[in-house]
Order: sequence, then C-alpha cells, then structure tokens
Amino acid sequence: MSDSFALASERLRELDRDRYAASLIVPGEHRQGVQAIFAFSAEIAAIRERVSEPGPGEIRLQWWVDAIEGEGHGAISSNPVADALLKTLETYALPAGPLLRLLAARRFDLYHDPMPDIGQFEGYAGETVSVLYQYAAMILAGGSADEAADAAGHLGVAQALGGHLRAFGYNAARGQLFLPLSVFAAHGVREADVYAGADSAELRAALGQIAELAHQHADKARSAIAPLSPRLKPAFASIALVDMDLKRAGRHVAAPFIGHRTPSPLLRMFALTWWMLRHGRS
Repeated sequence: MSDSFALASERLRELDRDRYAASLIVPGEHRQGVQAIFAFSAEIAAIRERVSEPGPGEIRLQWWVDAIEGEGHGAISSNPVADALLKTLETYALPAGPLLRLLAARRFDLYHDPMPDIGQFEGYAGETVSVLYQYAAMILAGGSADEAADAAGHLGVAQALGGHLRAFGYNAARGQLFLPLSVFAAHGVREADVYAGADSAELRAALGQIAELAHQHADKARSAIAPLSPRLKPAFASIALVDMDLKRAGRHVAAPFIGHRTPSPLLRMFALTWWMLRHGRS
C-alpha cells in the first residue's frame, strides 16, 4: 500500500469508524480503493464541523471540485486522501460525476435551511451515502455494477435516516434539521419547536414515522442484497450496522434530545463479520 493509501486509511479510521470497520470486510486486493472513496466522503462530511460559517466551507468544497476536475494546480499530491482518491478513480476507471454531485449535495450541510420533505431527503441520501456503496460495488465488480443500484440506494437512505435520527438532538442544538420538515409539520411540530428542544408526543410520533421509514428502506436493502453475487456482497456489509442501529431507534424516539451510548467498536466489527459469514458466501 502506498503512503497516500495508508494515510487515507488512517484518516478514515479517525473520522468514520463505522465505514472503516466496513472496509475491513472488503477483500484485501480492493480494500484500499474502497477506503479511498470512504475517506473522501468522511473528509467532506467533516467540513461542517470545521467551519463556523458557510464561506470557508464553500471554499473547501470548491477545492475538492477542482481536484476531481483536474484543476488542482499541482497541490493535490500533498493531500493523501485526494491523491488516493484520484489514483482509485484512475485504477478502476470510475466516473467522477457522482463525486461532484456528492460535493454539490454537501453544500446543504453548511447552511441552516431545514430538509424540506422525504423526497428531498432521499435524494440527498442517495447522493451522499448510497453513492459510496455503488462505488464499492463497482470496485469489487471491476466495472459496471448496475445490478447493485437498488441495494446501494436503499442501504444509503436507511443508513442516513438512522444516523440523523441518532444525531437529531445534536443537530437541533446547532439549529439544523436534516430530517424531513414535512413529517414534523404533519404531526403539528414546528421547526422552532425542534430547535428549542421541546419534547412532545407529537415530536415522538414524527420521529417514530421516520424510524419506520428507515426500517422500510432497510428491508428493501436486504431484499436487494440477497440475490447479489458473493463477489459484490462485501460492499454491503454495512447493512449489519444499520440493523443494529435501527433496533435501538426506539430509544432515540422516546428521548430525542438526550445523548445515548453507541455499541462498542468491537461489537460493531463482530456484527459486520457475522453478517458476512451468514450472507457473504450464499
């Protein structure tokens, strides 16, 4: 493994332990490519934590656009994640367009506009999360992996819903609402109520509906993963973590503004490994 790939792997481990663990399920000859894609995503997702206003975040996103479009003016190799990403795109002849759409979608993170509705959320999740699993499938397939599109799509939405349900209180305290506002409005919950941390039966009903939607996408993901070739299934081992999180979703619905402990990294690694033993060779 070259230095840039080793550093990208370490960066992924630092920023996103779940996807780092999931990448360890991928066969060794393809692992560094998957880790490069995942590390890029983790770097972009972390931008909103590093900036206090949109302007600097927009500049960072544009740096990545320039890097992917080949306009980095020689500075790309000094960034190990960017270097590993571009080498992965070249090695596997992967399209760059979806990465540019990911960057465009992540502009939403920098502002305080609420997510309008379910359709908008599903589009956002597709461009920021589902795309990662589609890339992983393409890397494992050595080319096109159209048969994995439904699995990637539903897994990404389920994971995004579960993740934002878990982070609901944290985001609300920051004045951000990533979950669909239309669901809250349908239950009589105002945007201001969310930011004020006002718990209510109506709020819990809205979150319960979102949790149910996450379960539905997870069910569809499992159904789409089942008939895939064993060669592709390691790309979708994260369904084990989604299932683990959704089993605990009731806690976040019942106490949305209280932090909850997450399972240990060892337990999550065990869940991924056990899933592959049960499903990866069928």
